[in-house]
Amino acid sequence: MCEISDSLVRLVDAPLLAAARWSNNEVLETNNLEPMDDSKHPALDAAALPARSGTGYPAPFNAPCAGREKRALGRAFGLTDYGVNLVTLPPGTWSSQRHWHSQEDELIYVLEGAPVLVTDAGRTPLGPGMCAGFPAGSGDGHHLRNETDRPVVYLEVGSRRPDDEVEYPDIDMRLAGRAQGDRFRRKDGTPYD
Repeated sequence: MCEISDSLVRLVDAPLLAAARWSNNEVLETNNLEPMDDSKHPALDAAALPARSGTGYPAPFNAPCAGREKRALGRAFGLTDYGVNLVTLPPGTWSSQRHWHSQEDELIYVLEGAPVLVTDAGRTPLGPGMCAGFPAGSGDGHHLRNETDRPVVYLEVGSRRPDDEVEYPDIDMRLAGRAQGDRFRRKDGTPYD
């Protein structure tokens, strides 16, 4: 990928530069620099997307994750095979209850902060530039905890399988797949109200 020189940045204002497109990963096309319709734009400011706070977990399992914010980056572009979320964990917040997916692969990449990854193997401190992956059906319950006084920001990537079920090894909860209405249930199958 080529670099944009400082002089080009000064010559082209930000909205026009945002609408510019790369061609063959080498040359910046500056033809037709009319801003694109927002609904068809191939790039956006992730911070401008609406944030979803908390989780859909029933009480009391929702409490440790109440401050978590997710911005659905993949959904903003109409991606359907996999999801990408920009996640922020304020101090003292968990990413989720410890869990694993039956059919979905999952990967996280830390952008800011110092979360602790908790898995069946124990606790692993993470930092910016570190990542962790969890293959579907691994049975390795995992989550992140922000035990610091600064926010943690990371990317979360996962496949979107309608037949996926989620197991929560530490609590009396499981999630039936999307095909079954994404309902949280107790391990004996009774739904939470």
